[in-house]
Amino acid sequence: MQLDPRLMEILACPQCHSPLRAEEGGEHGDELVCTSSTCGLAYPVRDDIPVLLIDEARRP
Repeated sequence: MQLDPRLMEILACPQCHSPLRAEEGGEHGDELVCTSSTCGLAYPVRDDIPVLLIDEARRP
């Protein structure tokens, strides 16, 4: 996953607005995961493009 570090600084979870962290090559592929303990949604990254749609997110 090739996301610009400056982009990661400004991206936030659409659900709760917490920061996101990158997880590469896991069971579900590349994802951006919400750092909030109450939310924790995982958003897919397809072709190095984050899909930050709540309907596309996965609950861990």
